[in-house]
Amino acid sequence: MKHAEKYTRGYFMPPEPSLDWTKKEYIDKAPIWCSVDLRDGNQSLIVPMSLEEKVAFYKFLLKLGFKEIEVGFPAASETEYEFLRTLIEQDLIPDDVTVQVLTQAREHIIKKTFEALRGAKNAVVHLYNSTSVAQREQVFRKSKEEIIDIAVKGAEMLQELAAQEEGNFRFEYSPESFTGTEVDFALEICNRVLDIWQPTQEKPVIINLPVTVSMSMSHVYASQVEYMCKHLKYRENVVVSLHPHNDRGCAVADSELGLLAGADRIEGTLFGNGERTGNVDIITLALNMYAHGVDPQLDLSDMPQIIETYETLTRMHVYERQPYSGKLVFAAFSGSHQDAIAKGMKWREEKHCEHWTVPYLPIDPKDIGREYEGDVIRINSQSGKGGIGYLLQQKFGFDLPPKMREDFGYAVKSVSDHKHKELMPQEVHDIFQKRYVNLDTPYRFVSGTFEEGDTFHVTVRVQANGQEQTWTGEGNGRLDAVSSTLHEHLGLDYSIQTYQEHALETGSKSQAVAYVGITSPDGKAYWGAGIHTDIMTASVRALFSAVNNMVSGQ
Repeated sequence: MKHAEKYTRGYFMPPEPSLDWTKKEYIDKAPIWCSVDLRDGNQSLIVPMSLEEKVAFYKFLLKLGFKEIEVGFPAASETEYEFLRTLIEQDLIPDDVTVQVLTQAREHIIKKTFEALRGAKNAVVHLYNSTSVAQREQVFRKSKEEIIDIAVKGAEMLQELAAQEEGNFRFEYSPESFTGTEVDFALEICNRVLDIWQPTQEKPVIINLPVTVSMSMSHVYASQVEYMCKHLKYRENVVVSLHPHNDRGCAVADSELGLLAGADRIEGTLFGNGERTGNVDIITLALNMYAHGVDPQLDLSDMPQIIETYETLTRMHVYERQPYSGKLVFAAFSGSHQDAIAKGMKWREEKHCEHWTVPYLPIDPKDIGREYEGDVIRINSQSGKGGIGYLLQQKFGFDLPPKMREDFGYAVKSVSDHKHKELMPQEVHDIFQKRYVNLDTPYRFVSGTFEEGDTFHVTVRVQANGQEQTWTGEGNGRLDAVSSTLHEHLGLDYSIQTYQEHALETGSKSQAVAYVGITSPDGKAYWGAGIHTDIMTASVRALFSAVNNMVSGQ
């Protein structure tokens, strides 16, 4: 592409190497989660939420287990102000939940913020001002000292106004546009703020390091975070927080490496909704930890309900391939994938596996409220016998012989191919019933009686060409006797190659299913299935179904 030379790397490496995070394998505990859906997420909606919708979303976040929730920028709009007042006046903030509000380092905005907070038991007041080279030079046209002065005066105002209120107020500071700020300057301004607030173990301070605009690869951000963690004053009383945006598609990676680098807290949104390309998706981040055996301390066990609530309140759509949550992320259309999943599930049943290792599925879909047959095995023209057979077994109880499963797989794929559509489980079941089960054209089995001697003698009543006939014959077993009778009276030449049976249900009125595969002299196989409460009747019906398929050429 042309003009690549106009782009420079606008980020800054730390003054000294900070790579200890590379020695860690995984995140071993959940961070402090702070949802910013009601501020960052809401301000990025085409139609921002109403007061009623914000209250509903807030209650939804509580249900998921969030203990810190940024509820808005109360000095920015009347709706956000009224929302915070509603939460306080209607006593909607549990004692173990902290609400967070955002404010610029400007006196009238800070005063309005504390006015909105009056009566809150626990709150974080989040102060920020922009510190990057681009913002300093182009927007504010101020020196480093002047930028530090803005932060210092804001920090002093927060401390002064908080002292006049009764609530338990904690402070947070963000050097906004941290990723475009010289790391040593970001450290200097944060330490100047910390000197004012004097954090203690009882009242820690949050230093937030936002990826306001993603500028670098994730390992650079991790090195920046580690440098800050190592050199911040009062570190034992400072909660290092991350607020990654997704401009480069790296928000999850930035968060994970940042946590390895020493961060304690994540600010993000559900499904990554936020300005431009969005914020870090807390759901993806949390379930990544879950997939490594770490409890994320959020309840994401009913993903369909989470998606429905989110889409209703935000009018946004969760992309079908969104990690973990999208409708298609566990779906397998490919035949080889379906076969591997089906065999993996069977392995789990046989081996009673403690750990989840099923091919192609990083976590058990059922752990987040998904169903195997509806969400995992999806049937179209690309599907294979393994997946189709697995769906038929899991959803409807039919365990087909391997060769019959192959024959049925081709039949299903042909229907999907001609219809140019995915087939739902019931449609697959209907194809199975129509193609194999209790077929009665052109020959319908009516009834049969058996006499046992040196061989089995059978009397079979058959409806053929609209007329009922009685045929007799004999064989080494009941089914062989019926087969010999059909050979004689229909003049057919075939051999029974496969017979299999099993119960479909349990209980006194349970049904049995039998499968019969026959082969003609030219080696072509034909299949039939029979269902009845009596297994012998089911077996004979399966044989008749296979013969009917042979006569009709199917």
